[in-house]
Amino acid sequence: MFIMACKQTEHSSFLKLHPDNPHYLVIDGKPILLISSTEHYGAVLNPDFDYKKYLETLHNDGLNVARIFSGTYVEHTGSFGILYNTLAPAGERFLCPWARSETPGYTGGGNKFDLQKWDTAYFSRMKDFVATAQGFGIMVELTLFSSIYTDDSWTYCPMYSGNNINNTDTVERRKVNTLDNANLLGLQEQVVRKIVSELKDYPNLYYEIQNEPWADNTGSLYNISRNDSAGGEQSWRYNVEVPAENANAWQAVVAGWITGEEKDFRNRHLIAQNYTNFYYPVEEVDSAVSIMNFHYVWPQAVSLNYGHNRVVSFDEDGFMGNDPAPYRKGAWNFILAGGGIYNNLDYSFFPGAEDGTGINDAPGHGSSSYRKQLAFLKQFMEGFDFVHLKPDPAIIKLAPDTFPQVLANPGKEYAIYLDGGTSCNLQLYLPEGKYRASWVNPITFRTDKEEVVTSTVGLVTLESPEYEGEIALKVVRIK
Repeated sequence: MFIMACKQTEHSSFLKLHPDNPHYLVIDGKPILLISSTEHYGAVLNPDFDYKKYLETLHNDGLNVARIFSGTYVEHTGSFGILYNTLAPAGERFLCPWARSETPGYTGGGNKFDLQKWDTAYFSRMKDFVATAQGFGIMVELTLFSSIYTDDSWTYCPMYSGNNINNTDTVERRKVNTLDNANLLGLQEQVVRKIVSELKDYPNLYYEIQNEPWADNTGSLYNISRNDSAGGEQSWRYNVEVPAENANAWQAVVAGWITGEEKDFRNRHLIAQNYTNFYYPVEEVDSAVSIMNFHYVWPQAVSLNYGHNRVVSFDEDGFMGNDPAPYRKGAWNFILAGGGIYNNLDYSFFPGAEDGTGINDAPGHGSSSYRKQLAFLKQFMEGFDFVHLKPDPAIIKLAPDTFPQVLANPGKEYAIYLDGGTSCNLQLYLPEGKYRASWVNPITFRTDKEEVVTSTVGLVTLESPEYEGEIALKVVRIK
């Protein structure tokens, strides 16, 4: 059923870092893990997409975050080989913060944009999207800008010189999201401040500065395959691409626009910055940034950056075929490593398939069954006082044939995930006491084995049931 959006009051608590453990979030005084599987980010800018049905589907599937793009970047038919692409609306239907002019000639179809005039229909749709999400208990990540991946893609964006009536400078796409972008910089500041001002009263929202800034401004590479021949069109799969300094400098300025616009607001929104694919030890985090976004994440992204005392986010998953197993395993590994946000890019949502049952030709996976598997991960973690859990791999002496992840509140409760194998005699260092150990199956959601064990010498062995490639374990002290 549809849940009416709650009216924001001055007493409502905005989404914040948890004061006791900033690796997690809190809203309305309650700690929250964000776990979801969301459409390809065009829910607002594509007016043919029924976002109310979409948000209701996420809610009914037990998920609680939606990522959307602002409309400063848009895709077109054929982008990334996606058959049904929410982020590629029919050109004349495309909504963005700027209103259409009366001059024809937009590359995608319809009239050009007037970058000095705001589109009231766009902002009404944006605000209703966030309010509807709030009513369903869903947080919204609003991505303000995106890397521009190809010269062709740039020609569809409203700020491209041929798509507006405002004489924007002819700027090479790799300079768009840098400080060397001529008269685009002032337009970018205007649109950020306008969006932030319009959305100031919504508590269930955080901003991401830019999607994948390394894609059009790569500063350095770290080859994770350790194979110098790993290159070609798929080279991104083997390299951690770190954004260039000019990209980072521009992002710092954008963060300043957000904080500057909000400085006199009663409440302020969190800001996320997107760092790399896979994992990387980030040297410095802007003081305005509270959420560290990574894509296609390995659990090392958490351990390498835990000391920054921010939420680490698995912001986008994909490119591993249509079997849910690698996505599910990636989610469990990441969350049980101490991550606070997981989002899969779900191509089963598109116009006409807002219930997430669509069949698409796209580089990723999404389905109702996978979303339920993610909801089970969320439920598993919510069965703990997870704010007091921290990564603690040292409690494992041996986990033969598996790759373990461990979160622990020592002497009280432990969340463990084993990736690999079909059975395991798990040896754990546990303080003396009596514990209940429950083995749960991430695929069937069943508790396959439960026992009470006593630790008398600080080491116990727990024999798992048989399983197929992965299993989770909850250990709770009962005496």
